[in-house]
Amino acid sequence: MAPTTSSSVTLNINGEKHTLSVDHRTTLLDALRERLDLTGTKKGCDQGQCGACTVLVDGRRTVSCLQLAVAAEDREITTVEGLAEGERLHPVQQAFLDLDGFQCGYCTPGQICSAVAVIEEHAAGWPSAVTDDVRPEAGPPPLTPQEIRERMSGNLCRCGAYVSIVEAVARAAAERTGATGVTEEAAA
Repeated sequence: MAPTTSSSVTLNINGEKHTLSVDHRTTLLDALRERLDLTGTKKGCDQGQCGACTVLVDGRRTVSCLQLAVAAEDREITTVEGLAEGERLHPVQQAFLDLDGFQCGYCTPGQICSAVAVIEEHAAGWPSAVTDDVRPEAGPPPLTPQEIRERMSGNLCRCGAYVSIVEAVARAAAERTGATGVTEEAAA
């Protein structure tokens, strides 16, 4: 008897359950785009290097081109389409729009999903590679442009909108925290 190469999986995406029969090798990215028509998530390099396909899985950043759909079953998946509340954009989406945090827009969905996670990680006190004081009792480090750049470094933008992306992340973080932990330099 030949081994089974496909399974039925139920994916919880943006608060809705979707049951699909997928080949075991199907990536979460391909399931989202090709099977569920959620085309906000982009296929960039298809090797986990550019971040264009970043989605949130259980609130954590995930490059969906490397995540198998079968491994995402019973997990909470959020794509860029699931961030807004009705007609009201998520604060990160609004900041990207207000501050021109995009040019061609191809990398923008991944940038936005990553930024949402960055702000949560920072608020939780997670250090980055450039954090000076990594002791838990030190609390969240100041969210400087250097911190934002390091934390967003897994998302590439071919158009070079990085300055505006850093400003957008800083503004959204300031909204979330009431400006606590965000430096004036980052918000400028």
